[in-house]
Amino acid sequence: MLVTDIYSLTASFPKEETYGLSNQMRRAAVSIPSNIAGGAARRGDKEFIQFLHISLGSCMELETQLIISKNLTFATQDDLTKIESELNTISKMLNGLINSIKRKNSN
Repeated sequence: MLVTDIYSLTASFPKEETYGLSNQMRRAAVSIPSNIAGGAARRGDKEFIQFLHISLGSCMELETQLIISKNLTFATQDDLTKIESELNTISKMLNGLINSIKRKNSN
């Protein structure tokens, strides 16, 4: 699971990053499923789509933070390959769900 993988990855980051990049990555990772759940509890599809877009934004934030962690040598490409694949899959699923809901509402 993406959140668990991010927590495991950031556990090895330097201690001075506890409230910096580590925290940001963890918050972005947790934000993805949290916004999906929050949006699903809303009354209408328009609100749900808004929350799905927020989740998608968190995916992009996390992708950027993964690049930064690699550039700072906090993580290797081997560390990131599985996570990037998970993140790519989640992003595609979110886009697919958004498009599906929009198509349903346009009929």
